[in-house]
Amino acid sequence: MPKSKRYKKISLTQTKKKNLEWKQEMVDNIRSSVESYKNIFIFSLRNTRNSQLKQLRNKWKDSRFFLGKNRVMALALGRHSEDEVQENLHKVSKLLKGQCGLLFTNRSKEEVSKFFEDYVESDYARSGTVAPITVQLSEGPLEQFPFNLEPQLRQLGLPTSLKRGVIHLIKDFVVCKKGKVINCEQARILKHLGQKLAEFRVVLEARWSKGGEFEDYFEGSRDDGVNKPIEDIMEQGDSGSDFEENRDDEEENVRKPTDKVMEKADSGSDFEE
Repeated sequence: MPKSKRYKKISLTQTKKKNLEWKQEMVDNIRSSVESYKNIFIFSLRNTRNSQLKQLRNKWKDSRFFLGKNRVMALALGRHSEDEVQENLHKVSKLLKGQCGLLFTNRSKEEVSKFFEDYVESDYARSGTVAPITVQLSEGPLEQFPFNLEPQLRQLGLPTSLKRGVIHLIKDFVVCKKGKVINCEQARILKHLGQKLAEFRVVLEARWSKGGEFEDYFEGSRDDGVNKPIEDIMEQGDSGSDFEENRDDEEENVRKPTDKVMEKADSGSDFEE
């Protein structure tokens, strides 16, 4: 069928594109934080959820988190020894690869390390997560489910039938196997079962302290797989949010401290990830 000439595609989204002003504000906020806090920690996230990030921020109200374009954060700190804001900050910039963030804090390195070593939040696994255990259901009644859920469970692949208002599993069924990637259907079944197989963690990658002290926690063993991608991108906050969103919007230019606007970024620009 030919396409109507009167057809117009209208976008109903109200998401605002991050422009030069937003990125310049982020640069200014990071440089201000360098002056205000004693320590900077580079971290990566595992099995990220928005609600957990908000809870984490509330527990660290005396500190500040940044998650944004790596090139923008690197520019704010200084990418080379010649333009770094403070001594050895260019070493921090070099580790801003993949999906990672910065924690600015005045807490001691011992307190920070201890907190994040122990900090684990369980959540439901999503598609693409590697199953840490094998989950298997035995043949018989599934009394934990209401009868009207039976068609949905069958649609997800469970061999079920309804007998006298009770859902029964016709035969043994393996929901997921240890070491195998969980797909969409398996993730939904696990959620119905109340099985939380994912763990939200914050992995500290390196530390910088005033005076130029720098420590790479993965020195000698770091590779391209250290900073793994975050599964979910955080929802956009306002300009005063402690968490800055990382989105795949088109690259813009950022003003340097001299307030001169950088030339449009090419493939080697400061703001590509």
